[in-house]
Amino acid sequence: LRRRDEVEVEGWWQGEELPRKGTRTMPFILGLTGNIASGKTSVGLMLLELGAAVYEDADQAVHELYLPGQPLVAQLSDAFGAGIVDAEGGVDRRRLGELVFGDRAALRRLEQLVHPAVQAALLGRLRRIPADGIGVLDAVKLVEAGYAPMCQGVWVVTCPEATQLDRLVRDRGLSPEQARARLDAQPPLGPKLAAATEVIDNSGTLESLREHVTAAWDRFVGGLPRD
Repeated sequence: LRRRDEVEVEGWWQGEELPRKGTRTMPFILGLTGNIASGKTSVGLMLLELGAAVYEDADQAVHELYLPGQPLVAQLSDAFGAGIVDAEGGVDRRRLGELVFGDRAALRRLEQLVHPAVQAALLGRLRRIPADGIGVLDAVKLVEAGYAPMCQGVWVVTCPEATQLDRLVRDRGLSPEQARARLDAQPPLGPKLAAATEVIDNSGTLESLREHVTAAWDRFVGGLPRD
């Protein structure tokens, strides 16, 4: 595991003033990442119980940006055709997925449109947290998209692949084939683990997870600079 000041990842935040002792304009940020069905949401909710001010989920931000009336809907319609807009005027995520799945150029185009909007939304929410608060930022591509340098800690949630597959089938109603495809589409864990300040093992019971999260939280809070 690496200290937070040893992690260097170029990304969208460049040009922003990062939190510093005595001059912080943003709260402390704890980055939370891991691949699908690893249990990030469970960890995030535990962190709220332990004292985090907010838990921001990048997936939820995307969902809100796809709602009727959002500027991103018109941008995606221009890029991918009116067929990706549903009857209510929002983005039909299933139809959009059909268009970009397996088409790398289309997927890159989608990411070029969506990522800046998501980043702006998340940064705006995080800025509303008091400067002495701690915000949790949950994103599958936290490291790959360049969020890591604005975080005082990066936690990677892991569990066995068989557990991920079981959760996708049991909790999300996917077929085994669909679950396998979702898992295969996830980014590799290597870059996440290289940037991690904590690795949260979610292969056991909920109680063991809570113990692990509580101990990691105590270390995180204890290592924060004080004004």
